[in-house]
Amino acid sequence: MAELVLVTGGSGYIAGWCVAELLERGYDVRTTVRDPGRARSVTDAVSTVADPAGRLSFAVADLTSDEGWEAALKDVDHVLHVASPLGNTSGGDPDALIAPARDGALRVLRAATAAGVRRVVMTSAANAASPSSYATEGVTDETLWTDPDDPTLIPYRRSKTLAERAAWDFMDGYDGPTELTTVLPGAVFGPVLTTENIGSVGIVARMLSGEMRGIPRIGLEVVDVRDLVDVHIRAMTSPAAAGQRFLATGEFVWMAEMAQTLREELGAAAGRVSTRVVPDFAVRLAARFKDRSLRDITPALGRRNRHSTEKARTLLGWQPRPARTTVVDCARSLIAHGAVRT
Repeated sequence: MAELVLVTGGSGYIAGWCVAELLERGYDVRTTVRDPGRARSVTDAVSTVADPAGRLSFAVADLTSDEGWEAALKDVDHVLHVASPLGNTSGGDPDALIAPARDGALRVLRAATAAGVRRVVMTSAANAASPSSYATEGVTDETLWTDPDDPTLIPYRRSKTLAERAAWDFMDGYDGPTELTTVLPGAVFGPVLTTENIGSVGIVARMLSGEMRGIPRIGLEVVDVRDLVDVHIRAMTSPAAAGQRFLATGEFVWMAEMAQTLREELGAAAGRVSTRVVPDFAVRLAARFKDRSLRDITPALGRRNRHSTEKARTLLGWQPRPARTTVVDCARSLIAHGAVRT
């Protein structure tokens, strides 16, 4: 009988790929959805990679509520906690994002430990293992924790850091068979299964559509969603992964390099992609007076903070693909799914 893996938030970009790849590798999968009406779209999406017939089931559960989690964890062997609750910080309340992420992680862990699952693999973020203010450049590893008390920290980074901290603190006080491992990805790109929820892939979509008329001096550690799923499954199955954090970042590239790659590889299909780099001062001015959404990226302008993935490569045998391949595959997938008009 195949092992049963629970994936939280199956309608999400990363979670959808987790569901598909687990099915492809022979696991039975249960995934949570907040709305039972999303089950059909999830099934259709993963069907492009693997046959879910008889091996994919759904549980209705929300990270902001205790209801449904006991049933979701029944008979489960492993958990991939990928979902993160949506928060709205437009009202100026940073806790709108932080509390749901932290409390959601604890909800999943309480249910998983009560059910006696073998291991929970939780998706954190490389930003939870980074210099808090971006002021320090260089290469960091899993031994570094972002300082959540830094007042300059944006809510997303604080929420990811505090959620992972809460998870490890919970496990420190737990005495039982369930193990925890966390995976800390960089900027996730790659092919899409559906256009309903594309996450960070929206950056490439905006480039292709011409919406991004200028490119800020932002550098990203690009990791392919397929490689990210692979490291999650390796972390789930490797005895050496128990109780460990694993950075899962990829090659560092500037957004301008991504744009240039699209122009070189896609030809006419990338005709609307701008390669014009916007000066830092212009981005800061726009963030202050025109587009408040830019405020979260201004601390990273021109910074080259990088992370070491030596631990994942050594202990798990993980080998991510080149960023160029990921960016091109991402763009071609978006075009094929009709997500952008070229």
